[in-house]
Amino acid sequence: MDRPRPPPLSPKSKEARERDMRENIWWGVRDLTFLYPADLADVPPVVANALIGRDTDGSGHTILKFLYTDHTTYCDIDLVNSQLFRLDENVLLCVSQDANDGCGEKKSYSTAFTFELRSEDECTRFYKKFQHFKRTMTDEKAGKPLENGSVNPPKSKFDNKIEASSAKMYFHYYGQLLHQQNMLQDYVRTGTYYAAVMENRADFEGRVVVDVGAGSGILSLFAAQAGAKHVYAVEASEMAEYARKLVCGNPSLGQRITVIKGKIEEVELPEKADVLISEPMGTLLVNERMLESYVIARDRFLGPNGKMFPSLGRIHMAPFSDEYLYVEIANKALFWQQQNYYSVDLTPLYNSAFQGYFSQPVVDAFDPRVLVSPPISHKLDFTRMKEEDLYDIDIPLNFVASVGTRVHGLACWFDVLFGGSSVQRWLTTAPGAPTTHWYQLRCVLAQPLYVMAGQEITGRLHLVAHSAQSYSINLTLSAKMWGVGAEQGGILQTSSGKLELKEPYYRLSQPQPYMVQDQQPPQQATPLFENPSQMQDEGGPIVVPVDPNRNSADLEQ
Repeated sequence: MDRPRPPPLSPKSKEARERDMRENIWWGVRDLTFLYPADLADVPPVVANALIGRDTDGSGHTILKFLYTDHTTYCDIDLVNSQLFRLDENVLLCVSQDANDGCGEKKSYSTAFTFELRSEDECTRFYKKFQHFKRTMTDEKAGKPLENGSVNPPKSKFDNKIEASSAKMYFHYYGQLLHQQNMLQDYVRTGTYYAAVMENRADFEGRVVVDVGAGSGILSLFAAQAGAKHVYAVEASEMAEYARKLVCGNPSLGQRITVIKGKIEEVELPEKADVLISEPMGTLLVNERMLESYVIARDRFLGPNGKMFPSLGRIHMAPFSDEYLYVEIANKALFWQQQNYYSVDLTPLYNSAFQGYFSQPVVDAFDPRVLVSPPISHKLDFTRMKEEDLYDIDIPLNFVASVGTRVHGLACWFDVLFGGSSVQRWLTTAPGAPTTHWYQLRCVLAQPLYVMAGQEITGRLHLVAHSAQSYSINLTLSAKMWGVGAEQGGILQTSSGKLELKEPYYRLSQPQPYMVQDQQPPQQATPLFENPSQMQDEGGPIVVPVDPNRNSADLEQ
């Protein structure tokens, strides 16, 4: 039985069509093929023309006009509310959020057309023309006209909170294969993602998946391997082009993957997702502020009862003692103590240099035996939290020292949970666990604290997001009264520091040999953890630091 052809939506006279072509239509292609009109799925492919030009109905908008070859109008789409995605060498997907069907009625963004052009070159030219007209059109929604007649396009949520220079550097960095290789070769990271997906095939099989910040597209390919019905790989950097090549090079999987270049805050997708997958973690979990985009993707694209991989993150913190690290940082400023540097006295800048070096968080892999108390953790539930919750993260600190020593600052690491239906799997960056490309992070205070075993350490870790895609870190640690009269409360010592997460000191890739430092006699010290379960919270990874008073010889016996 032949399927009925959809009726013409707004037929025009020959004279009107010729006037449109002469006065209003600027550019077009002929004989493209509609492969899939999303709202007319039962209609076979039809041959049509596509034209880009001015709407003649008085709105002045620039529109994309699809015409049958007999020149009856098929659909007019306002470029203000449309997106164009390249699916293949000569296949494009057009999605309209607010399309006019030619009869004056509005449709939702689910109005989507997949169409095929005659060649890759013609497809490229059409795509570029579409983006050119979209950028240069004059419309009240887009902003006030400039002197040359162009317009300021409205800023997205991402653009409103992130400096353009920072975003440019960020996307340039992740647009390079060498940095993607660095992440792919982190086998703890990549292997854990692969295991989390494959062990939870039931969450992916036959489902629509959105890969947020897809990078090379490796997670999209994992999702396709697990049986995903379709994967939308959204990537804003130039890495999207490499991802397309990788997807095309794996055709058995790639036929179910669509790579979309654009920010997650700006792109439109033709359907809701059943699963979001992403690797949004930065140093200290929150650096680069991609977690906000992950939460935005959840609100925009994830359907009811959808899954998120990962679904939960935790920042772990504990005070540490590392005399060698402290001396190493302090010694960097000794250069500025020279009083006769080419007959110039540099000492007026010494204090500023000293504070400057201590404003850099240290990124390296440290020995867990430098910790002087059990850690605490702060949870971030990606499935429920608001984007705004990531703007200002205020964490109260409270520890009990297990040894008597000098506390040099706060050590931090994180883990994330893949809460699959079949297997719950953690990815951890904890000290003592296999090292990842995130390493761990330590905030070193310029003024250490002296503590005794059993003494309470309080404080605050306050992270404030800024427009350079990172955070300012405000850290305060205080040693409370100890011994006789401790029940009266009060603070004996306090030390504070302000650090910049975007400007860390990358120190070493592996832990240094642990050396016993000047501490209390061993008989007065208490073990860091009497019970290993103290390190485990809700099924998280177990990391058990060794008593700091044991030296390397003890461990070898």
